[in-house]
This record gives sequence, structure tokens and C-alpha cells, in this order.
Amino acid sequence: MSPAASAVSLREITADTVRAIIALSVADSQKGFVATNATSLAQALFAPEAWYRAIYLGEEPVGFVMLEDQSLRPEPPQQPEIGVWRLMIDARFQGQGIGREALQLVMAHTRAKGLFKSLALSYVPGPGCPEPFYLGLGFRHTGRMDGNEVVLEIPLDEALP
Repeated sequence: MSPAASAVSLREITADTVRAIIALSVADSQKGFVATNATSLAQALFAPEAWYRAIYLGEEPVGFVMLEDQSLRPEPPQQPEIGVWRLMIDARFQGQGIGREALQLVMAHTRAKGLFKSLALSYVPGPGCPEPFYLGLGFRHTGRMDGNEVVLEIPLDEALP
């Protein structure tokens, strides 16, 4: 377990914390791979399937995650799916294992719902994209595309390495 592991948590975003979450940003070279947190929060207002949380290291907000959880829709499908819609760690906190720990927490949340067999995510391919990070965590190529994004998934009965 990394030193950050025990201190990483997912927390609801409140009126008191929203500005700090919006201020988080990836490195300039990564901005083409993930929407801003302000954009993500605005989209969540119109998407009943959006489940989102701030990622904290101790008491400091360091990232953001948003899931597309079809079971949250007013009329969910018979076999709902779930996927990571957004994941970002502020540039100042990358490389410390926080993203990995946040995904562990997301997987625990997803498993606890008891509705899903796998967790999907997607990424925009290109130099500097997060593909190596996701593959290193055990996500696998599905052969599917979502628009211009490559879709990966991991079975929920597996633990991240």
C-alpha cells in the first residue's frame, strides 16, 4: 500500500468546497485528454446517471472523479453498466499513487452496489495519454470505441495490482 493510500478518500462536493475542486488542473500537456472540473460539474447537473466526488489526500482536495452509473437513471436498463466518465489528479499531486488509490475506492463503491460485473473507462489516444496508467492497473482493451475514445474495462472480481 502506498503512503498515500490510507489518506486518500472520495468526498461529496459542497458549496464550501466547489471552488477548490474547480481550481484543480492537470498539466498543460494533459488538458486535451480530460475536461475541466467546471465542465464536468456543469454536465452532471443534466445527467441523472452522474455520480461524482472530489478526491482528497488527507484534508486537501487533489482530484475529481465522475462515474456514469446507469442504475441512477429514472428508468434504468435491465442490466445497467457503469464506467469512469472523468478522472483527474491535479498536476501537483500526480505520480504519488493517488489516482490508483482513487480507482480502488471507485471499484469498492461499484462492487458494493452489487449490480455490475465490470468497470469501464475510456481515453483519448495520443502522446501523453493515460493508456499506460490504465493498462498498468489491469484494465484491458475491449476493442470498442466511444466516439474518438478507446474503451477499456476491468472485471470487478479482480483487484488492482
